[in-house]
Amino acid sequence: MSTIAAEAVERIYPGRHVGIAGIDLDVADGELLVLVGPSGCGKSTLLRLIAGLDSPTAGRILIDGADVTAVPPQQRDLAMVFQSYALYPHMTVYDNLAYSLRVRRSDRATIDARVAAAAEALDLEPLLDRRPAQLSGGQRQRVALGRALVREPKAFLLDEPLSNLDPSLRTQARAEILRLQRKLGATMIYVTHDQEEALTLGHRVAVMREGRLEQVATPTELYDRPANTFVAGFIGSPAMNLLPAVSLGIGAPPDSIVGIRPHDALLSGNGVRATVDVLEPRGHDTVVHLRLEAAGSPEFVITVRESAPTPGSTVNVSWKSDRLHSFDAQGRRRSASP
Repeated sequence: MSTIAAEAVERIYPGRHVGIAGIDLDVADGELLVLVGPSGCGKSTLLRLIAGLDSPTAGRILIDGADVTAVPPQQRDLAMVFQSYALYPHMTVYDNLAYSLRVRRSDRATIDARVAAAAEALDLEPLLDRRPAQLSGGQRQRVALGRALVREPKAFLLDEPLSNLDPSLRTQARAEILRLQRKLGATMIYVTHDQEEALTLGHRVAVMREGRLEQVATPTELYDRPANTFVAGFIGSPAMNLLPAVSLGIGAPPDSIVGIRPHDALLSGNGVRATVDVLEPRGHDTVVHLRLEAAGSPEFVITVRESAPTPGSTVNVSWKSDRLHSFDAQGRRRSASP
């Protein structure tokens, strides 16, 4: 497999709309890197620039250290998997898998061997004679992956490949992608808007907003040490509570923002008084939405596994002091813990 890098990459569209702004990113050989962020943040644009389906306004794309910025997509030897699967409906699974090899005029023995290997890796062997209309969504997704796999590319680029699947199938498909990546040692760049999917799949995760990288780190680092309030609020479900220090009565600079994960907060006899607003049962725990008895009655969210309080009741909220996060007043950077 291969390394991939973006150096000071920009993409400016007509009307001065910024798609990508000064991205520097390195993807290691054999790494599964996830690009995550809200809709319109530029993650799919960056993937298209790497694939060669679009051209940067400035900067360079490198594969194995070689500048491929001006190299057409078909010569970059990258396999792209889209959310639509893009399977040929009139072809069998075998023919869909074999198509790119036939276009390259590979011999029959090579085609049979690569299709067989892909079918075995993705458990498609019983389906080779079927057409896409006869397959489930999860099976079609595996065929789309297999069609990329038979090419033996330098790297895989996956653009929201699971977005058309229902939740149970998404979980199963994520596991299949992880198994495939480990088996092949493949370099993969995976785009998603789903932060749970990003944390599950990525060796590292690149969080994007408005065409810029906010933080690139392991899932654990992103969760435990978010670089700013955007990452803190985007990563984690329920989202981190982010409030001015004064609202929590914490002895910190009054212009700082304090972050508390919902599972790091407690209902206790001491702490800040709050009124229970809404309960959100989630099976093994309950998300409790509170209103703090502070200026403006800001919302505060906690998770509990014991009996949940009654809506409308008054409670006291405290938190684990060693699990507080502190940010500057603008939320642009992490600062020392309060």
